[in-house]
Amino acid sequence: MSKKVIGLIASPRGKESNSRRLVEAVLQGARAEGATTDLIDVYSLRIGYCTACGTCYATGECTLSDDFPELFEKMMGADGIVLGAPNYVDSVPAPMKAVFDRMSDAIHCRMFTGKFGCSVCTAGGGNQEKIVEYMDHVLNAFGAIAIGGVGVAVSGGPSALEGAEKDARELGKTLVEAIRGEHSYPEQEENLRQRMDHFRQMVIMNKDKWPHEYDWYVRMGWISG
Repeated sequence: MSKKVIGLIASPRGKESNSRRLVEAVLQGARAEGATTDLIDVYSLRIGYCTACGTCYATGECTLSDDFPELFEKMMGADGIVLGAPNYVDSVPAPMKAVFDRMSDAIHCRMFTGKFGCSVCTAGGGNQEKIVEYMDHVLNAFGAIAIGGVGVAVSGGPSALEGAEKDARELGKTLVEAIRGEHSYPEQEENLRQRMDHFRQMVIMNKDKWPHEYDWYVRMGWISG
């Protein structure tokens, strides 16, 4: 069965975005390994800010009405996830952060367990690697294994971006190989196991307040009902 890889790009520059070019290059590499791909422009979506109400912990539903549920469904249906963003004041643009902040239930429930991901970033002046590291950390927070990333300072000129695109295509190939089980990441796997234990205990302690999350753990076989 073909593996599914989706790319999320958060840049207001649309098709002119250099970060989008890197995401597209990762997806090209993934397709070269037989994956089906989809590119989602986060700036085209209506994603509200998390209000920290905690309803998702209790019911699995969000009180906000916007495009997030459809986006989340696509993420849950993917084997691999690519995060792409420019460096905005040593962080990601607000729409991407809004997506991350809406994922609290997925973090508690380790919903991306078994998925793999990677990150790409472009920057004008530098620090792009910090943003790559941050987005890979976010993938871990969701329960996924991050296979790495590509960052580039576009101030290095066209050749720098072209070189990054080449690296991004290789990253896409490696992503699909990892999904197929051809690479292992024992350190991340151990860290994810520890995080699973942490959240399992948290969910057990709050089973009366968070029945949806408790039921999720039982359904996944991570807690004996």
